[in-house]
Amino acid sequence: MARGGERKITPDILLRAYSIGLFPMADSADDPELFWVEPEIRGIIPLDQFHVSKSLAKAMAKRPFEVRFDTAFHAVVDKCAEPADDRPSTWINVEIKSLYSALHTMGHAHSVEAWEGDELVGGLYGVSLGTAFFGESMFSRRTNASKICLVHLVERLRQQGFTLLDTQFTTDHLKTFGAVDIPKEDYRILLEDAMMQADAEF
Repeated sequence: MARGGERKITPDILLRAYSIGLFPMADSADDPELFWVEPEIRGIIPLDQFHVSKSLAKAMAKRPFEVRFDTAFHAVVDKCAEPADDRPSTWINVEIKSLYSALHTMGHAHSVEAWEGDELVGGLYGVSLGTAFFGESMFSRRTNASKICLVHLVERLRQQGFTLLDTQFTTDHLKTFGAVDIPKEDYRILLEDAMMQADAEF
């Protein structure tokens, strides 16, 4: 990883970074600086190997939430930035919020949202470029809310012809859905293929 240095990161620079395997983070929400990350081992969810557990499928059958796309992008980012019981601190700072807001305006950043009436209770957001979707963060304020958003994300990506779902890193949570770790070199091959394609419509 390398510090961003004096050069200001613009939305165009951010998209270029994604296209070559980099993404930005901050040490904390209060730290104004960003640094570039390029993991040696990358987390992805192969779209053809995505797995939904029986218990989650059963919960989804009850339709506990209304799932929407891109109706509250900024609110999703704000919720992802809030401390929670399972995540007392966050890396989403003011600069991150500003950059991804710009990408959303450009049509390159999207949200999936779980609503309980008028309340936003779960969601995720990420970046689309070529036929790749780069998952950034998710939050949940109700049981299964972010999981259900992830299921709907994968359904949308499959429908729209995406070829790569990048999770950056894997967690035990993501592995239950089929997330795997692959070497950086293998990831680059998948990424290059996705970048050679026209931007898939989210």
